[in-house]
Amino acid sequence: MKQGFQSLTQLAAELERQSGAKQDFIAPAASIVAFVSDGAPRLAFAGALNAPMTQHARRQLDEYLGIPAKYSDRMLAEAPELWALSAAQWLDKKNGDRRMVRMLDGNVRAFLSDRYQRIDNYEVAEVALAVLKEVSGLRIVSTNITESRLYIKAVSSEVRGEVKSKRVGDFVEAGVMISNSEIGMGAVSIKPFANFLVCTNGMVRDKATLRAAHVGRKQDETLEGLLSDETKRLEDEVVLRKVRDILRLSFDAADFQRWIETLSEQADQPIRGDAVGAVEQLGQSFGFSQAEKSGVLRNLIEGGDLSRYGLINAVTRLAEDVPSYDRATELEEVGGRIVTLSNDDWFRVANAEPVRVAA
Repeated sequence: MKQGFQSLTQLAAELERQSGAKQDFIAPAASIVAFVSDGAPRLAFAGALNAPMTQHARRQLDEYLGIPAKYSDRMLAEAPELWALSAAQWLDKKNGDRRMVRMLDGNVRAFLSDRYQRIDNYEVAEVALAVLKEVSGLRIVSTNITESRLYIKAVSSEVRGEVKSKRVGDFVEAGVMISNSEIGMGAVSIKPFANFLVCTNGMVRDKATLRAAHVGRKQDETLEGLLSDETKRLEDEVVLRKVRDILRLSFDAADFQRWIETLSEQADQPIRGDAVGAVEQLGQSFGFSQAEKSGVLRNLIEGGDLSRYGLINAVTRLAEDVPSYDRATELEEVGGRIVTLSNDDWFRVANAEPVRVAA
């Protein structure tokens, strides 16, 4: 599986650093000024007079103002002052609206509703790791903090099963994946995870056990200062208690064994049609790029297992090779979704006809 930080010490150090480098503001939308400097979009408001925006924050601002993404990109590339003028005029019309502006290292990283409930990575990790310590045989297999999300993937050597496939001794460990986004790209999420010991692939099982959205009451704080950490922690406590409770239930041996039995059944479900066509059909269903489809096909052929289970492993193996940790995790989730494909959807993949190449 894709690796991020090399140790929990590194993860903790970065969480601590970011915790001290964050700033959050509530600002009346009409008081925010959008402009361009050195070709880059920036915001000015009380608390920040010249703050560069990440692409994600700019996308959120564009969406809030109703500026189409492609048009925004074109304006910034060909006529940046036109983007600044458009954004400034539409912000000026947002009388009565307020926005939450989240900053890290002096950059605007998120432009959100003032109802956005901040559940920060540091808190989620603190609660999750404390509970995970209580799990027998536990080890952390991968962690990362990307621009978008926090990830913690952990497994237990004491909850495992064997997939009865063409491979000998294909043992799998039960685990959990905890993820969170501080910038509006996903709720606090806890999902069952699996670690394949022979091929070292990871898979996010397609069954969310917790999904807590970042939506709270309208914030009372104003521009006059940073949002109150004490108020924030009280509001987060309800969600964090759920994280604590669900984590304790995430290593259910009986549930994991039923899932292993499903995988064993899928090892006997062959790809009856054309392998290239099957990968193409799968790629269209899950939005693979051409390079990803080629990678899955290569892994499928090298694995020598032309079955549903072989296709699952071909996808999760690809996760190790993609540059982005976020995309790698998405591919691990696709592996889990192949397990739960309906009979009709699997029939279309398994019996796909050869891909026709235009003359």
